[in-house]
Amino acid sequence: MIPLIVIAVIVAVIVLYAISIYNRLVSLRNRFKNAFAQIDVQLKRRHDLIPNLVETAKGYLKHERETLEAVIQARNSAASARGRAADHPEDSHAMKGLVGAETALGGALGRFFALSEAYPDLKANQNMMQLTEELTSTENKISFARQSYNDSVMTYNTQRETFPAVVFAGPMGFQPAELFEIQNPQERETVKVSF
Repeated sequence: MIPLIVIAVIVAVIVLYAISIYNRLVSLRNRFKNAFAQIDVQLKRRHDLIPNLVETAKGYLKHERETLEAVIQARNSAASARGRAADHPEDSHAMKGLVGAETALGGALGRFFALSEAYPDLKANQNMMQLTEELTSTENKISFARQSYNDSVMTYNTQRETFPAVVFAGPMGFQPAELFEIQNPQERETVKVSF
């Protein structure tokens, strides 16, 4: 009878420990999903500002239609990728798609702002200056939100990959989370949004 009690106690301890690991991983996964939600809010704001920016510039950049269209197309792609990533922030493919789309949007905005430098009337437009300031502020908020998200992902992945959690994480469905990072060194260049 005593061996059965000892075995039952050992099994109970293992089950309780597995439950503890599971709860910790759920908590950390929810934390990084919440951190992504903060990025999502700022990206939505950024995506909402861009059409206003392009609309303001249209009158001045009449002969630069393809640049304006490239910005809108990149914005639409980024908004679509943001939606997929927001639905599944734990999906590494969705996160990579979002990073790529946001990088393309940053490049299109960089070309847009470089082009707009040649139009002094556009630079002096009050609405354009206000939109540029809002976009700059939003870019800063996105940067802080990305940092918070990456910190949360790092904590989750570290917990998931350490022993003994690594034994339980895979079978319990806890997949590694993807950092929100830039892969290509040329993409690390800052988008110039000043006039």
